[in-house]
Amino acid sequence: MNMKGRESGMPDESYWASFFEAEVAIDKLLGLLVEGNVIEFGCGYGSFTLPAAQRTAGLVTALDIEPEMVDCVRQKAVTFDLPNIQAELRDFVAHGTGVAACSQTHAMIFNLLHLEQPVSLLREAYRTLQDGGVLSVIHWRSDIPTPRGPSLAIRPTPEQCREWMTEAGFHTIESIDLQDCCPFHFGLLARR
Repeated sequence: MNMKGRESGMPDESYWASFFEAEVAIDKLLGLLVEGNVIEFGCGYGSFTLPAAQRTAGLVTALDIEPEMVDCVRQKAVTFDLPNIQAELRDFVAHGTGVAACSQTHAMIFNLLHLEQPVSLLREAYRTLQDGGVLSVIHWRSDIPTPRGPSLAIRPTPEQCREWMTEAGFHTIESIDLQDCCPFHFGLLARR
């Protein structure tokens, strides 16, 4: 059974890209260099996948439930000569990520915590991370009008995300100011 999340369809790529300065956001969330592997829950067009892959010598496992998104990211990995991107078709909500426990340095969950089981998703991210590993979360803000995103009724607040992250086992949760690069989003970092 396909567990495609509620209100998770992707708009046109150029329109989608207009909401983020992905390079700047990734610098703030991952830093300029990441040691080890990165896992991305829902890669979409690869907006954040490519900058992440450029900042690590490790493997970036980019997961998505949509075959066309996975194909898009695979093509970009070839075009931009980023052999460390492994894009996989996967229903990670229903079946998990498929990566080994404690195998990742960084996990990215961007624009997904409005899905039906956010704590389960966060627990899977926790499982994949090694001790001291970092989770980055970006989500659409609910305190301002935004040109896109899920309905306000299902958008989590930063406070709600913090509660879920704590429930999933994360600690040292901090807010990351993304106003200059992702004005319609908030960012959070947490450690395993």
